[in-house]
Amino acid sequence: MKKKLIGIVVLTVFFLSPLMAGSGITGMWKTIDDKTDIVKSIIKIYEYKGKIYGRLLVIYDDEGNLKDTYVNPSVIAENVKGQPFYAGLDILWELEQRGDKWKKGKIMDPKEGKVYSSEIWMEGKNLIVRGKIGPFGRNQTWLPATIADLPPGTPEPSDSSMKPIIPQN
Repeated sequence: MKKKLIGIVVLTVFFLSPLMAGSGITGMWKTIDDKTDIVKSIIKIYEYKGKIYGRLLVIYDDEGNLKDTYVNPSVIAENVKGQPFYAGLDILWELEQRGDKWKKGKIMDPKEGKVYSSEIWMEGKNLIVRGKIGPFGRNQTWLPATIADLPPGTPEPSDSSMKPIIPQN
């Protein structure tokens, strides 16, 4: 009886873990400048049709002052085809779960308009985001963000309302 119970628990965890895997990754994250440790943006990671996407919600300038939000965007991403607004732009898209990581996706540097292969995973409470070309790449640590991190009057969009808007490159 004990072995049967253990087997049921193991199978339940095995089959439910893919359903719960995105839950730690989805939500809001702060990107931090590697050199200055200043918050550069807040990104909403969301799941759509089993894949992970990331949208810029808030942008800060080099001193950490509010520059733009997705509510009333005004700053143009000049190096991105079609010149969309930075705020509201999906910069991470189509990541697929592979074990404890999400891989085979893309990430865009919106300042340059360049697109790289990407993968993300959790380390403790932080999100590690890797952009790469072939075997070469760079990791960035994103910190958890809450509704309190958003500027006043900037609501967190609901996951159910978000649909991918993949920039053309």
